[in-house]
Amino acid sequence: MDFIIGFFDYVSLHSAEMIIRTLQHLQLALFSILIAILIGVPLGILVTYIKSLKKPVLGFANVMQAVPSIALLGFLVPFLGIGERPAVFMVVVYSLLPIVKNTATGLSSINADTIEAAKGIGMTNFQILSKIKLPLSLPVIMAGIRISAVTSVGLVTLAAFIGAGGLGYLIYSGIRTATPYQILLGAVPACMLALAVDFLGAMVEKFVTPTCFKQSAK
Repeated sequence: MDFIIGFFDYVSLHSAEMIIRTLQHLQLALFSILIAILIGVPLGILVTYIKSLKKPVLGFANVMQAVPSIALLGFLVPFLGIGERPAVFMVVVYSLLPIVKNTATGLSSINADTIEAAKGIGMTNFQILSKIKLPLSLPVIMAGIRISAVTSVGLVTLAAFIGAGGLGYLIYSGIRTATPYQILLGAVPACMLALAVDFLGAMVEKFVTPTCFKQSAK
């Protein structure tokens, strides 16, 4: 009980720094996931239409997932310097696989009869993609984006190692100084951010699910 009271006292004294670090953390995570979406979704569409690219692209994304994130950061520092750039690059790389894979899976799982019907009424390939394939595969694509978004919130904590700020700064400062309150000051908001991002992602995923899928689920 004394520990909890002491923690809340510590929060009241350092609330301003916690808010600043939380906003930094959120900004880095959102910026990174936005870039990952802008790269990952087109890549997923590309590998769906050009089958020969599917194995190399997904293979590269899988290999990058296997590289330890802290090792990747260390490798990027000589090329990108310290600060936000290598942190964003690292988060984008780790966020690509779920987005690319889910986009390709969603587009490939569209019923062939639906595509044939669209061709039968004279729709072009672009119209089929934009008006049929993408809307029907949005729930699957959004599931990949949701996974990447939650993962990115956790990965951004490593940005503190290279001077990019965020809640990781509070966590690692607390570890260095053996201050449990400071560790929690960074860890608790990071956990809450991850839960909030997951909740919002679930809401968006539900919103973009076509009505026919909702009715069939019932």
